[in-house]
This record gives sequence, C-alpha cells and structure tokens, in this order.
Amino acid sequence: MTAFVIRRIALGGLILLLVSILLFLMLHMIPGDPTVVALGPRSTPEMREAFRAMMGLDKPLVEQLAAHLVRLAHLDLGQDVWSRRPVAEIVMEVLPYTVTLAFCSFAWAVTLGTLLGCVAVVHHGRWQDWLIGLFSVGFVAVPSFVVALYSLLFFAVTLNWLPAIGAGEAGDPLSQIRALILPSFAIGIGWVGYVARIMRAAMIEALGESHVRTLRAFGVRESRIVYGYALRQAFLSALPVIAIGFGGLLTGSVFAEIVFTRPGLGKLTYDAVMSRNYPLVMGAVLIASALYVACMIIADLLAAALDPRVRSAL
Repeated sequence: MTAFVIRRIALGGLILLLVSILLFLMLHMIPGDPTVVALGPRSTPEMREAFRAMMGLDKPLVEQLAAHLVRLAHLDLGQDVWSRRPVAEIVMEVLPYTVTLAFCSFAWAVTLGTLLGCVAVVHHGRWQDWLIGLFSVGFVAVPSFVVALYSLLFFAVTLNWLPAIGAGEAGDPLSQIRALILPSFAIGIGWVGYVARIMRAAMIEALGESHVRTLRAFGVRESRIVYGYALRQAFLSALPVIAIGFGGLLTGSVFAEIVFTRPGLGKLTYDAVMSRNYPLVMGAVLIASALYVACMIIADLLAAALDPRVRSAL
C-alpha cells in the first residue's frame, strides 16, 4: 500500500510538472505583444522595455522556463504584475469560493444522480428507466454555460427569486446560500446524468452477482437487496469516477463564475488571461491542476481502502 501511495504521488508530481511546462509555453505562444496589452497602445518604448525587464521577458525563452521551474521547486508562484502581491496569497483568497461552489454542486448532483440511478434499476426495462435515461443523456449534453445563462434569465431576471450576481453578503449565511443555488445548479446538473448512468450500470452488475441470487433465494425483500447490498457495492465501484468528478467541478466552475460575476478561481484566471498577467494565470491554473490531481489520488486511495479486490491487485 505504501508503494502504491508513493507511485500515485510521484505520478501526480510528474503531471503537474508537464502542466507547468506546457502552460508556460502556451502563454508565450499567444500572438501579440503582452506589454502593449498590459500597458495600453499609448505606452512608450521605454515603459515597455521596463515592463519586459520586470517580467523577465527580455531573457531567452529557455532561461525564462528554467527560472520558472526553479521558483516552482521552492513553492514560489511569483508575484502579481500589478499589485506585486504573492500569487499564492491572491489565489488562496478566492479559492474557498470555488471549493464551496464545487462542493455544493457535487453534493446535490451525487445525491440526485444516485437516487435516479436506483429508481432506474428498480424499474429496469420499463418506462421509468427509459425516461431517466433520456433525462440523464440530456443533462450531460447541455453545456454548463447554457444552463447558467437560461437559469439566470428565468430565476433571477424573470421571476426575481434568486440573486443574479455575486456571492452574497459577507456575514449573512442565508444570502450566501441563496447566491450559491443558481451557480451550483448550472455546473452540477451535467454530473447528475453522469452519476445516474454510472450508478445504474454498477447496480445492474451488482444485482447479477451470485450472493444477490442467494439473498433472493432466502426471501430477502427486493428493496433491501437493492438499497442495502447492491447500492453499497455499486457505490464502491463508482467511487473513483465520482471523486474525479469533484475535481472536474473545481476546474469547470469558470463559466458559472463569469456568468454570475462570482469571485473564484475561474473568474480570477479569466481576468488574468485578459490582462496578460502571466504569473497569476500560471499560479491559478497550477493550483487548479494540483486540486484535480489530488482528487484523483484520493479517489485511488479510497478505492484501495474500501475494496479488497483493488488492494489485492496492488
């Protein structure tokens, strides 16, 4: 088990290294002069040269990449171009908003998706199963930004039930909860379909096991078999995919945060890209990638800890 953990952590570190290198190269491949974007078209050549020197853009690309990797090795994400504050400090200020949004979306999506998957299995092959399958595919197919726009227009503008923008008033939990509803709905509805299909397939497989046939032979109620035995086994099988889904929600909240003008990692990254704030872009994306990799590692460890079959294969 220790070797398994070490391998997963080493693989995660390698993934983050490749992400940092590719991100660095892609940012420098963007057409246009970043000094003009940052300082404006009326900036003088002297101002642009000073900005290049401050950003280290006057050095060869290989040297810039080496300096970037050395900073990362010391856990230094650099400084913001404008405020000169550490990038890590700025990212950590908005990260709780993104984590809270992803957790709320994840919680209701997994709950509703598991419930729909159970109902589909109980009514396997009947109209309820087909209807849930149709809605599940529809949920997966609709992009999150489309859901965000239409939910904003309907619930916030037309009905005026929920706030349209922001994260709620500071110190007012009720206001913050109301501000979470629409964004969490927008990015979580796609995962309802994923979880429902995964749980349905896993439960159908679990119900075909020999021990389930034995339970039926002993007269155990079907509801107890489905919810007491098959659901537990199916959830263990689907747990790695569901845990990775939490990482996907963390990195996929950018559209909801932009549409609802909500502070968070996605909104911060978008604003940094638009202003060519390279250190902030790289820092935000690396933190998001690290969270995603951490979710993958945790999913593997949970599967190994809860499923003896996975442990025996290590």
